Amino acid sequence: MQQRTITAAQMRGINRSAILEIVRRESPIARATIARKLGISLPTVMRIVNELVKDGFVRPQGETEWSGGRRRPLLEFNADGYVVLGVDMGGTKLYGAISEIGGRIIDEINLERGGASGEECYRLLVKLIDALLANPGLKGRKVRGIGVGAPGITHHQEGIVKWAYALNWRDFPLKARLAKRYRLPITVDNDVNLAALGELWFGAGQNTENMVLITVGAGVGAGIIIDGTLYRGSREASGEIGHSIPGREFLGRSYVDFGALESVASVTGILKQAGSRSQSIEKLLESAQAGNGQARSILDGSVDYLSLVVANLAVAFDPQLIVLRGGVPQLAEILIQPIRERLQGVIPVLPELVASGLGLRATVLGAVVTVLHNTSNFYVVHKLS
Repeated sequence: MQQRTITAAQMRGINRSAILEIVRRESPIARATIARKLGISLPTVMRIVNELVKDGFVRPQGETEWSGGRRRPLLEFNADGYVVLGVDMGGTKLYGAISEIGGRIIDEINLERGGASGEECYRLLVKLIDALLANPGLKGRKVRGIGVGAPGITHHQEGIVKWAYALNWRDFPLKARLAKRYRLPITVDNDVNLAALGELWFGAGQNTENMVLITVGAGVGAGIIIDGTLYRGSREASGEIGHSIPGREFLGRSYVDFGALESVASVTGILKQAGSRSQSIEKLLESAQAGNGQARSILDGSVDYLSLVVANLAVAFDPQLIVLRGGVPQLAEILIQPIRERLQGVIPVLPELVASGLGLRATVLGAVVTVLHNTSNFYVVHKLS
């Protein structure tokens, strides 16, 4: 990799990002405290803070500090200064929400996708965004942008959904099409990547820098956070664990759209094994807990396969935390203890394993993160030791 230097403008961007992040995480905070913690001069902090206040990201707080020979108000993140529209297109329905940048949901909408495919999915997305923009609660509010999570490999810079089996989208120019319709910044990303960012800022991962989110829904996917940033891979296909091989018996087969792991551990795969696509996962879980032998056997097999994936992610990335998120809330809770029991003593270190408390909201809250990152020249920098 070629080493690069940075420009003065980039250095200002790095300092600005660091100051905004420390204010967001540690509000209320004094300017002098920011300077000390970040090793930046107080005049630099004061200049950048003034910019952030002007831009609506930071505001003075009621308490005061001594600074420069006079009292100044402490600073806090302007949590309701902007709102973001987020949409999760995963699973069998579209879920959209309006959120303040501090994570408070103002309104949310669920829209059944049914058997919609291809262009019809785009029309449903537009219908959902239009409904959110028409919300009376947006009157007088500043909309920072729109973030959309798609269930598949997505090139986030171009906003192209390379392949989303559930939507029947291939090389779909989602960002370009939305940008023509809406005069707002648009970000497009993989739905589980956004959910991982949502957990990092607003959920179980708030005090971590290395974590993995695993979503078990219609498919199976992972979002990987390394040193506080999302890991995407060389082709932006990292975290596609639904296509991982959970055992040698899966070798030599063809898995074009639905991955090997997904065939036995996703909600779709579990219900297919149960022999009834009309049966709900909730009913299957109830049957297993009531002692139904077939339901228990299917669920146990799925837990085995998911345990293998958790173990492999743990030894590959050594995260502090692995967050499980289910297509239905109770699924993640049911999985955690059996996975812990299966892996105890099997791998050198078992990370903390918890259920997501954000549920469906994780992806739309991740849209808040990515919209802010993409519209505020945000940097995350790490010094190599």
